[in-house]
Amino acid sequence: MSTSAIEEIVGDCLAVRIRLVSRALTGLYDGALGGHGLTIAQVNLLAALGKAGPCPPSRLAEVLQLERSTVSRNLTLLLNHGWIEAVSSDAKGMREVALTAVGRAKIESVLPDWRQAQRDAERFLGAAGVDSIREMAAAMGYAPGA
Repeated sequence: MSTSAIEEIVGDCLAVRIRLVSRALTGLYDGALGGHGLTIAQVNLLAALGKAGPCPPSRLAEVLQLERSTVSRNLTLLLNHGWIEAVSSDAKGMREVALTAVGRAKIESVLPDWRQAQRDAERFLGAAGVDSIREMAAAMGYAPGA
């Protein structure tokens, strides 16, 4: 590989820049939510489940564009806290899950800290960045609550 190829990749790679921004934002939200015993990924999983209603874990993976194993691991943790329940299961695991009243209360309890993290993220990204991210997500088919 020539030096110019290295310089081009290091200087221009969008993927690495997106990953850096993603890690910074995740850290911002996780820091705000850490006192609640949740990560932003788990909060979004709870919220998606609350919006979708009882559904198979595979539906949550699809909506949030996550690996099924990641969803399964997080659902087990949420189940252990009583924030979700398995409304049907079999030998292969949870077939359908639902948000519990305790889970809804948990979402309500994190809301002030989530809102602060949201404001901090908006400041970090700037108005143009926020608009760009929303537009990109919409173009990729992300429809909240779908």
